[in-house]
Amino acid sequence: MTKIVDTLTPHVLSLLRVMTALLLMQHGTTKVLGFPVTPQTGVSFATPGGIAGLFELFGGALLLIGLFSRPVAFVLSGMTAVAYFLVHAPRDFFPILNGGELAALYCFTLFFLAFAGPGPWSVDRLIGKKI
Repeated sequence: MTKIVDTLTPHVLSLLRVMTALLLMQHGTTKVLGFPVTPQTGVSFATPGGIAGLFELFGGALLLIGLFSRPVAFVLSGMTAVAYFLVHAPRDFFPILNGGELAALYCFTLFFLAFAGPGPWSVDRLIGKKI
C-alpha cells in the first residue's frame, strides 16, 4: 500500500494544483469576464476586488498550466491572506461566522503549493524549471 501511495503522491500534488487553480479562476472569471454572473460580477478594476480578480484569473491560469508555479502560488497565497484580513476578519473572529473559510483554505493550500512545487503535470517540469 505504501508503495502505491508513494507512487501516486506527485500526481495527486498536480491534481491539487490544477483543481485549486480552476476553483480560484472562477472568482477571476466572474469579476473580469462577467461569467458566471454573481454578486461580484462587474466590479471595477480600480477596487481591491477588481485587482484581486485579475490576480485570480491570470495567476490561476499560470497555476493551472504549472508555469512559474512556486512564485505564483506564493503571490496568490498572500493575496488570499490579504482578502481574509481585509474583508472577512473585521466581520467576526471566527471564520465560520465571517465567511472567510474559503479565503483561509486558499491561503494555506496555495502556501503549501509554493513549497511543494507543481508536481509532474506542469509546464515547469516540462521545461526543467526548478523555481
